[in-house]
Amino acid sequence: MSLNNTPSSERIHIAFFGRRNAGKSSVVNAVTGQNLAVVSDVKGTTTDPVYKAMELLPLGAVMIVDTAGIDDEGDLGAMRVEKTLAVLAKTDIAVLVVDGTVGKTAEDEALISEFQKRKIPYITAYNKADLFDAGTLSSIHEIHVSAKTGEGIHALKELIAKQVRPDAPTKPLISDLISAGDVIVLVIPIDESAPKGRLILPQQQVIRAALECGAMPVCCRDTEVAQTLQKLAQPPKMVITDSQAFGRVSKLVPDSIPLTSFSILFARYKGDLETVVRGAAALDSLKNGDKILISEGCTHHRQCNDIGTVKLPHWVQAHAGCELKFHWTSGTEFPRDLSGYALVIHCGACMLPPKEVQFRQAIATEQGVPMTNYGTAIAHCHGILRRSLELFPDCAKYFQ
Repeated sequence: MSLNNTPSSERIHIAFFGRRNAGKSSVVNAVTGQNLAVVSDVKGTTTDPVYKAMELLPLGAVMIVDTAGIDDEGDLGAMRVEKTLAVLAKTDIAVLVVDGTVGKTAEDEALISEFQKRKIPYITAYNKADLFDAGTLSSIHEIHVSAKTGEGIHALKELIAKQVRPDAPTKPLISDLISAGDVIVLVIPIDESAPKGRLILPQQQVIRAALECGAMPVCCRDTEVAQTLQKLAQPPKMVITDSQAFGRVSKLVPDSIPLTSFSILFARYKGDLETVVRGAAALDSLKNGDKILISEGCTHHRQCNDIGTVKLPHWVQAHAGCELKFHWTSGTEFPRDLSGYALVIHCGACMLPPKEVQFRQAIATEQGVPMTNYGTAIAHCHGILRRSLELFPDCAKYFQ
C-alpha cells in the first residue's frame, strides 16, 4: 500500500495544541512545508481541527492535526475547545506549542497533565525563538523553534519521530492466524448497502494482510459460499464473512471450518476483543425500555436497509424479546457520558485509529457500561458467537 493510499486510520496522528496566537498553525506549516493552516494575528483563526494526510520523514504516512486554541472564550469558544480536546482521543504524538515570549501558562500545564493522564508522548515547542533569549531547557522533550525563521524546525521533526518506538508492539490483523500457502475464503455480500465499484476498508485490509503472509484469499458473495467450498481441493484454513451475512453463512460452512467475521478481527486489531465479547453478554439481560447506543466511526449515506439503523436494531430487539430505545451517533460524535445506556454497540471502527477505539472502550469501562461491536453482537444474536470465537480461545471462555 503506497503512502498516498494509506487510510487515515492507519496513519500516525500528530496533533498540535496550545493557546491562541502561540503560533500553532505557523509551526504546523513550517513542519509540513505547506500552507496547511490559515495563519493570522487575529486570535482564534483556527476554529476547527484541520487534518492533513501526508508523508513526514522518517515516520512515513502520518496525519497532521492543527487544533483551535485551548484558551478560546465565550460559548462558541467553549465548543471549539471541546473539539480540540476530542482530538486527544486519536492523538499518537502531541506537540504543545508555547509562546516562548510568554512561557507556559495554566492552560499549557493543564494540557500537559492531560497528555500524561492519557499516556500520550508529547513535545513542548517554545515558538518565536527569534524574539527571546533561549535559556536552558529542562527536558529532552522540549525545544526552541521559530516558525518565522525556521530555527529548530528540522530538529523538531526529528524529535517527533523519536516519540514512536520502532519496537512498539502492534496487534496483528490476521497474520498470526494464517501461514504461507493457506487458503482463506472471504465472504463479501454485494447488495444495496455495498459501495458501488469498490470494497470496504476491512475487506481491503484483510486481503492485503493475507497476501503479505503468502496466503491465498478467495473472495465470493454470500450467495456463492456453498459452490466456492465445493470447488476447493481441500477445506480452507478459515472463512471470514461480513457481519450482516453471519446467519446465512454459518449454515453453509461446516463446523470443522473456523468461521469469524471482519468485524471481530477488527475488534481485536483496533481495541480489546475481550471487552467486546464480554459486552455482547449484556444482550442477554436487556430489559424493556433500556437505551442502546449504536455508534459508527464514520458518516455515510444511509441505505433503505442500513445495517446500523435497520438490521442491527431488529436483530437485537428480537434477541432481547422486549421493546428497546435506540440512539445513534456517527463520526467524531461519541458521548463522554454513557451512564444512561444499558449497552453500547460500536461499528467495526475501520475508519478510526486504534487510539480512539481504545479511548471509547475506556470510557465505557470506567462508567461500567457494556460495549460490544456489530459483528460480535450479530453473531451472538444468531447464536453463533461461540463458534466465531474458536480462533480466540481466551475470549471464547466467556461463552462456554
